[in-house]
Amino acid sequence: MSSGAHAAVVEIARATGVLRILRYAAVDDAGAIVNPLLVPGQVVGGIVQGIGQSICEEVVHDESGHQRTASLLDYGLPTSAEIPPLRLGEVASPSPLNPLGAKGAGEGGATGSPSALANAVADALGGRHVDPPFTPEKLWRALGEAGR
Repeated sequence: MSSGAHAAVVEIARATGVLRILRYAAVDDAGAIVNPLLVPGQVVGGIVQGIGQSICEEVVHDESGHQRTASLLDYGLPTSAEIPPLRLGEVASPSPLNPLGAKGAGEGGATGSPSALANAVADALGGRHVDPPFTPEKLWRALGEAGR
């Protein structure tokens, strides 16, 4: 099983609730690297997937239960504008569970980034919890409630 540590710093615009990721760093352990040319892309892809889940990807239904996100035109996906420069590191401790000593390379990013962003959002909101995705409306409301 792969492992890693992820951390993020965010800012939330008080007037709009718009979230901006200022810094993102991660160190992942993919075990013995079988193909070093592929691993960085897998790690970045996993991190971006987790960022998308955290900030904009959501299936929305109206009050009657009809799906409002019927296609990718209605479904939020992260773009390069939402992804900050990533500072990445790696540790290699071979897995004892297979002959190659390999572990997953993309899983660490996909599982570490939502937690890192949730912690960064809670920190930016003074410890207040908000369920992901961290949409501007949710964050704006949380900022308003924190000011009361």
